[in-house]
Amino acid sequence: MFKRKAYNALLEWKNKYSKKYAAMLEGARRVGKSTIAEEFARKHFKTYIRIDFANIPHDILQIFDDIARPDLFFLRLQAATDVTLYPGESVLVFDEIQKAPKVRQAIKYLVQDGRYSYIETGSLISIRKNVSDIVIPSEEYFIQVFPLDYEEFLWATENDTWNVLRELYKTGKPVGEKLNRKLMRDFRIYMAVGGMPQAVEAYVSKKNFSEIDMVKRGIIKLYEEDFYKIDTYGRLSKMYSSVPNQLNSGKRRYVISAATQKHTTSKDREKLLELVDSKTVLISYNTADPSISLSATADNDSFKLYLADTGLFVSLLFNSQDRTGTKIYSQLLSDSLDANLGYLYENAAAQILASCGCKLFYHTWMKENSHHSYEIDFLIASRAKLVPIEIKSSAINNHKSITAFSEKYSGKVWREYLFSQHDVGHREQLILKPIYMLPFVLEELLKNPEEITASHQVC
Repeated sequence: MFKRKAYNALLEWKNKYSKKYAAMLEGARRVGKSTIAEEFARKHFKTYIRIDFANIPHDILQIFDDIARPDLFFLRLQAATDVTLYPGESVLVFDEIQKAPKVRQAIKYLVQDGRYSYIETGSLISIRKNVSDIVIPSEEYFIQVFPLDYEEFLWATENDTWNVLRELYKTGKPVGEKLNRKLMRDFRIYMAVGGMPQAVEAYVSKKNFSEIDMVKRGIIKLYEEDFYKIDTYGRLSKMYSSVPNQLNSGKRRYVISAATQKHTTSKDREKLLELVDSKTVLISYNTADPSISLSATADNDSFKLYLADTGLFVSLLFNSQDRTGTKIYSQLLSDSLDANLGYLYENAAAQILASCGCKLFYHTWMKENSHHSYEIDFLIASRAKLVPIEIKSSAINNHKSITAFSEKYSGKVWREYLFSQHDVGHREQLILKPIYMLPFVLEELLKNPEEITASHQVC
């Protein structure tokens, strides 16, 4: 198993919270939730029983009819699985818990019983049909599991440059053209492969990019099959596959009708929320009047979508081109893709922000005497101030939006950043950083975070 940060979050749960809460590993399918949970159970408990509700034998499922009678339930479960449970030393792993809502509801009483610990894994756990008939337990300690972030990717590939990157960042000085080119190429490899464990495993196993792309397309197909189970009309699938093209179009917001090719209904809006709940996409809200309470001024009807994994974004973006992927990956790694593909880096930045616990916000406003608008790619709050962030792929001389924003909200802005492939530098108050330094900037900005999620995931 790859080294994962969610594993460390589970360790904190076991040491501090397991007596009062069940751990809930939540995330998209195929991000490694089940692997992390079972590996943790194996190493940190005397015994464990794992129940996969996506593939559970009928005789085991029947045992859960007795879950309201813990003594009988535990006896029958031990007999059926041939595993002995020890009070205070054993854990039950409930995999794909969204498929057994009544069992999830019973977590409250199992935790209160106090004999054993519990780890749940789930995706789509808040979809209406999965919670409509149950009382959602408050005894759950949520741990968000994302695709591998860049640090985890370097661990997996046995690349020991992360601490070097941190030290380079701390100097605040340029790293040098030659070294920066090498470090950017490393980061573009991460963008190309992405953070889905199967794709990373293929890369570590020396598979070529055609084979890696095949793995990623298999994951996309799995997602599409899941979407059709939720929505047989195919709206969810269309909304998902539309994300890269809508970012490419330069629209100021995601347009549902552009994905579905029909008038948007309330049912479409409901399905979009289910897409967001699947954790396969990231949603960024347009904040109408930026302040340190970004959520308070967010426009729920104006938003952008990103894919939760940039590697899948690459495969989906070029889905109709170069089916073998050879040309596309070669161009990406050599930095010879079209210059207008900056939204690839924007998606990578969104993934970094999300994996560090940040809610995503952006801001647009109209230029004076013009039908065009300014746009700030991302906004975060830090030190009771705003930090605008702009993402570029190459050209860094055109930064009118962030300059105009800093002038308009001069009393609210603490720092302003432009991330690209270029080396460290400055343009007056604008701080220039290569995109692989974004995690370290966030570490610094979020030491006392105002706008982070309730996730226990940390950078």
